[in-house]
Amino acid sequence: MQLKWLEWAKQIQAISQAGLEYSKDMYDLERFELLRSLSIEILSEYSGIEHDKVRELFANEKGYATPKVDVRGVVFRDGKILMVKERLDGAWALPGGWADIGLSPKEVVKKEVKEESGLDVTPVRLLGIFDKKFHDHPPSPWHVYKIFVLCEIIGGQMESGMETLQVDFFPEDSLPELSVERNTEKQIKWLFESMRSKDMEVHLD
Repeated sequence: MQLKWLEWAKQIQAISQAGLEYSKDMYDLERFELLRSLSIEILSEYSGIEHDKVRELFANEKGYATPKVDVRGVVFRDGKILMVKERLDGAWALPGGWADIGLSPKEVVKKEVKEESGLDVTPVRLLGIFDKKFHDHPPSPWHVYKIFVLCEIIGGQMESGMETLQVDFFPEDSLPELSVERNTEKQIKWLFESMRSKDMEVHLD
């Protein structure tokens, strides 16, 4: 679901962040700071989130603004897909999370699957790169790319972690309540289809 005011606020924030990073003229810097304040005001007004909280979470970075990257491990066993129950919302998601500075996508997915499910995996192949704005996720203040990586189990034991309550495998026709902030039903169905079709092309938004 795309909200025009949210997209405008994100674009204004990105322009202001780049301007504050690269501009030298004091008057331009003042104008870009005003743009950043405007983006904060828009998001606060329409979301109901306190102004200071919006500034802290949405408009506190420096440098050129780029999308955030979310890496998810896709693990199948006996025709079922691995999912973890998130502590934050009590719903289920593929194990994964934000990419870490200094780690490759393969390293990130191995770390996240281990931390959230207890399983040791090896990444096999890239299944897709999804731009969150094209899919049925709730509105987000960030522009996010979601990377889905097929993995194989090589060891470990299923157990919940600091961020998860439960770990389990689910068949395609009996999925649990999904954490749609992290993954949608259409995406999970697509992943099952990719498992059945080994020649399926990598998805790229």
